[in-house]
Amino acid sequence: MESQDVTGMLAKWGQGDKDVLNQLLPAVYDELHRMAGRYLHRERPDHSLQPTALINEAYLRLVDQNSVTWANRAQFFGIAASIMRRILVDHARGHQAAKRGGSAIKLPLDEDMHGSPKQEGEMDLVALDAALTRLAKLDAEQGRLVELRYFAGLTIEETAQVMGTSPATVKRSWTISRAWLRRELGGPGA
Repeated sequence: MESQDVTGMLAKWGQGDKDVLNQLLPAVYDELHRMAGRYLHRERPDHSLQPTALINEAYLRLVDQNSVTWANRAQFFGIAASIMRRILVDHARGHQAAKRGGSAIKLPLDEDMHGSPKQEGEMDLVALDAALTRLAKLDAEQGRLVELRYFAGLTIEETAQVMGTSPATVKRSWTISRAWLRRELGGPGA
C-alpha cells in the first residue's frame, strides 16, 4: 500500500474516525510483521512470543494512543517500534526473573539491521534497554534515533523524516550513538 494511503488513514484516525482502523491494520500488517520478525529473529530460539502475538499486543497498545497526532507512516512505525521494544523488554525481564538471572537475550548492534545476528557485538535486550535509557537522558534525539533505526528498522531517510532532520545528520548521529552504546555495553572496540 502506498505511503500516502497509510498517512491519509492515520490522519483520519487522528481526527477521530475509528472506522478507519479496520482499513489501517491490513494496510500496515505486512510491515508490522516484518518488523516483529526482525525483532524475534534476534531473540533466543525458545522465545515464547511469535511475530503475530507481538503484532497483536503492539497494535492493541497503538489503538489506545489518544494523545498522538499522526503525521505520517514513518512516525506510526516509529511509535510501533517503541511499543514493541517495551513489550520485548518486559518479556525479557519476566523471563530473566523467572529463571533467576537466566540466559540473556542477545542482540547485535551493527549496521546490518535486517541480517542475521552476529556473534561479535552482541548484547542482551535488558542491558541494551538500560543503555538506551541512559543515552536518551544524555541526548533525547540520539536515543530516539537509535530506537527508530535499530528497533523500528527505519532507513536513514525515514528516520530523517520522522525526526525532521537531514539524512546526513542522521548518519552522523547514528555513528556516534552506536559507538557510545558499544562503549557502554563493553562491546567490540570498547
